[in-house]
Amino acid sequence: MTHLLLLDIGNTRLKWGIWAGGRAAPEPELLAHGAMPQQSIEQLGKELQAHPRPQAAIGCAVAGVVATARVEAQLASLGLRCDWIHSPPQQCGVRNGYTNPGLLGADRWAALMGARARHRAEPVLVVSVGTAVTIDCLAADGRFLGGVILPGFGLMLKALEMGTAGLNVPEGALREFPNNTSDALMSGGALAISGAARQMHERLSRLEGRVPVVLLTGGAAPKLELALGLPHQTVDHLVFEGLLCIAQQRGLLRPDLALRA
Repeated sequence: MTHLLLLDIGNTRLKWGIWAGGRAAPEPELLAHGAMPQQSIEQLGKELQAHPRPQAAIGCAVAGVVATARVEAQLASLGLRCDWIHSPPQQCGVRNGYTNPGLLGADRWAALMGARARHRAEPVLVVSVGTAVTIDCLAADGRFLGGVILPGFGLMLKALEMGTAGLNVPEGALREFPNNTSDALMSGGALAISGAARQMHERLSRLEGRVPVVLLTGGAAPKLELALGLPHQTVDHLVFEGLLCIAQQRGLLRPDLALRA
């Protein structure tokens, strides 16, 4: 049995998962997972000790060198060293269409690997909703065509609070016709994000000559589900699925094993 630790250091949270596979596991699976704010990174080692000990670790980090170093210190206390990924010109069947491939966020790159593993012969629109929102277009032949970045729900709200008076209100809900400020803010943010997603969906459909699969992921994905207005699949661990593809390529896992969908 092989245990592999997966790490995703985002702008505000650290996500982790322990994947189990090997000859004794005909259906490999994610055994355990969790998330914590960056302020709590020093709890990672203690949290992982409650689960089977991983033999290796692979991860992506976009939070900067300080947060990454704090995670590495926690891993060192467990005798682990993380294999951090970056965005190369080509990997796991995906060709990186960024002008400078290395500048594409490693989490976006991992999500694209996961999308390709799920839908190898179809165009895919990847909508990831976190601190920031990314909407990325993957062609059926594996080309990453590009994507857009816009503020997530929290950043939109903070921008409005900073630029106006009296908007310090509780979090609202998505409404068809919002009749209070809280719901108006939430619904406005959801419609802004969904509008961008629909435009990118239309562009990808036109280019590919067929309707793309839409994958919705990220910690704030549930806030967008009702407003997206597109048939979609919600994927909880798309970045992890991409990390597993890369782990297989790097020999950390047997290549004939895959994450249970």
